[in-house]
Amino acid sequence: MTDIIRLTAAELADKLNAGELSSREATQAHLDRIAAVDGDVHAFLHINEGAIAAADAVDASRAAGEQLHPLAGVPLAIKDVLVTKDQPTTSGSKILEGYMSPYDATVVARARAAGLIALGKTNMDEFAMGSSTEHSAYGPTRNPWDLDRIPGGSGGGSAAAVAAFEAPLALGSDTGGSIRQPAHVTGTVGVKPTYGSVSRYGSIALASSLDQVGPVTRTVLDSGLLHDVIGGHDANDSTSLTDAWPSFAEAAREGARGDVLKGLKVGVIKELPDSGFQPGVAASFRASLALMEQQGAEIVEISTPHFEYGVAAYYLILPAEASSNLAKFDSVRFGMRVTPEGGATVEDVMSATREAGFGDEVKRRIILGTYALSAGYYDAYYGSAQKVRTLIQQDFDQAFSQVDVIATPTAPTTAFKLGERIGDPLQMYLNDLTTIPANLAGVPGISIPSGLAEDDGLPVGIQFLAPAREDARLYRVGAALETALVDSWGAPLLTRAPQLAGGKN
Repeated sequence: MTDIIRLTAAELADKLNAGELSSREATQAHLDRIAAVDGDVHAFLHINEGAIAAADAVDASRAAGEQLHPLAGVPLAIKDVLVTKDQPTTSGSKILEGYMSPYDATVVARARAAGLIALGKTNMDEFAMGSSTEHSAYGPTRNPWDLDRIPGGSGGGSAAAVAAFEAPLALGSDTGGSIRQPAHVTGTVGVKPTYGSVSRYGSIALASSLDQVGPVTRTVLDSGLLHDVIGGHDANDSTSLTDAWPSFAEAAREGARGDVLKGLKVGVIKELPDSGFQPGVAASFRASLALMEQQGAEIVEISTPHFEYGVAAYYLILPAEASSNLAKFDSVRFGMRVTPEGGATVEDVMSATREAGFGDEVKRRIILGTYALSAGYYDAYYGSAQKVRTLIQQDFDQAFSQVDVIATPTAPTTAFKLGERIGDPLQMYLNDLTTIPANLAGVPGISIPSGLAEDDGLPVGIQFLAPAREDARLYRVGAALETALVDSWGAPLLTRAPQLAGGKN
């Protein structure tokens, strides 16, 4: 492993701006890393053939003395749910195999404008439906810590790319934990921003009221740097907030160097007992809370009585919105088309195309969502789920009147083995137990590595939640705990990752 790919995005940026490293060298090092290990990891679905040319353009601009963005020349991986005009966008589905978008998603366009170098598109559960990246039509991604285990989902490709040192930065999307849960199981940092603070324009919709684009990185500062690039109002997104946002990178720097934890009130949910979590996950969570207490934080027990209904409400709201959003994949406008032999009506072609193009999990959720929205069942199911959503939002309002942030384990277990839960959808859905409420309420969340589970040696994450629009608070708190944890470990967590298969460390 070269020193270049071990550098954080912030460190790479410093070397690029100081002239100690060229963007071509940084980009080539990561492309070489992908070539060396991605046959085992399968984090990427597509590699950008124009990456080196883009890097050369940044180097030329820098050599000419142009004023560039601080991250100009730093490589970036992009979840395949985000459309790109120069690479295929499949959303992990056969129905979009080979699809080329005529435009870039807003977050991709902003990244390009800042001079970041797109390395390629990362693997994901089909249409972001899954918690393990086993539902990709193109095969599963594997966890760099243990290639027999899942990297989380739906954004396992982005998290695995960062954890395997194939990319220093990645973009993901989070509908119920698809950034944070992969961060938990891969030892990376994942941020779900406040709903509406980062544009969803050009992000293939799963559930429009829940989806949010965000950063996947190895440090809190790197997440802040990328968040600063992609965030802000977008007139193309009708749900985009018009707020003026502070620098999240600066918030992370404040957390790392300041006394942020002193006097901080950290809420711990009494309805989430240790018995519901893998012992190693619960122990790591308690250890992180103890460390925060040592730094002056106050741990406060709070009640969120409706959180326990979050999973049930989510798995009615999400399928209902998904069944509507995925109706556009009808064989007529774009994507694959399957025509039955002997001629057929439009309805026959549509049915055959959707049968061949969608995987089992997508079909399951479309059927569930269509049923929940059907006449006679709308009020009983979808309407009731929306009422639960309101109660969860009220729980958050009550909790944040008592505490500054809420802390939970990011997920109930460490990375489980590939195939272990693929036949048990309920167990798969319960993996999002602690992450779903943030999406239902629209509040921001961050997962940072909190150590290795004592029972299996795999990464564990701690999640912090803050009130809507208080993303900067999460960066300060996350960076403060990250600093304290790294001081106690002596090095970042990812430096302790085991070798990949074949000795490719």
